[in-house]
Amino acid sequence: MKLISWNIDSLNAALTSSSDRAVLSRNVLETLKSENADIIAIQETKLPSDGPSNKLMDELAKYFPDYEVEWVSSQPPAKKGYAGTMTLYKKGLNAVKSAPKIGAPSTMDDEGRLLTLEFDKFFFVNVYTPNAGDGLKRLSERQEWDKLYGDYIKDLSAKKPVIGCGDFNVAHKEIDLANPATNHMSAGFTDEEREGFTNILAKGFTDTFRHVHGDVKDVYSWWAQRIKTSKINNSGWRIDYFIVSDSIKDKVTKSEMVDSGPRQDHAPILLEIDI
Repeated sequence: MKLISWNIDSLNAALTSSSDRAVLSRNVLETLKSENADIIAIQETKLPSDGPSNKLMDELAKYFPDYEVEWVSSQPPAKKGYAGTMTLYKKGLNAVKSAPKIGAPSTMDDEGRLLTLEFDKFFFVNVYTPNAGDGLKRLSERQEWDKLYGDYIKDLSAKKPVIGCGDFNVAHKEIDLANPATNHMSAGFTDEEREGFTNILAKGFTDTFRHVHGDVKDVYSWWAQRIKTSKINNSGWRIDYFIVSDSIKDKVTKSEMVDSGPRQDHAPILLEIDI
């Protein structure tokens, strides 16, 4: 089974805008189309509370015509057009959707950050983890989210194996970003966030990229848009993950980044697993 995860940073912009960035995004979508994955998880869709328009669904179907589509968007009192997740899966697969609320602080449970599909043999959990924010103003809330998310997938894993994926907004180890020495107080690389991810894995989960590749360096999934040379210089972070229940880690056959060309921001990630 082949699975893909990608933080798209606005589905509508990617599919309908005429900007140079949108063209680059559509090139990535063409790459994903060619992968012919069984499941595709998308984060940061930024859709309205009532979801994608018919026009947007028509545009999406041009790339992925043979897929069912599930989504969850930001709802009041959370900000409009914020966060959001979507999962596509091939027609013929049986799945039951849930958009759980895990008791997260502030409006996090209303931001469309968590979308779960139960398949016959596993749970597939698509997550867009909250960012700690400028000045780390949301760090304490982010720490609570990590704990609650970890408990949530642990409970699922007691029923059947879990495949979790998404933008976790954390570089777990120093080898997961190009410049660790200058980023220990940056959102995504604080000791608190790194410990949060460690604790998630300790609940019975495996970081599939490290499981397959060991301590390989200089492989990242995100490059800052605001720094024009970040991707050229490979000054990146690995903050997007596929994690799996420890019980199925040895079924993983591939875990890697998908080439997103010159487009900065997130690259898609890919998992292949015999399940």
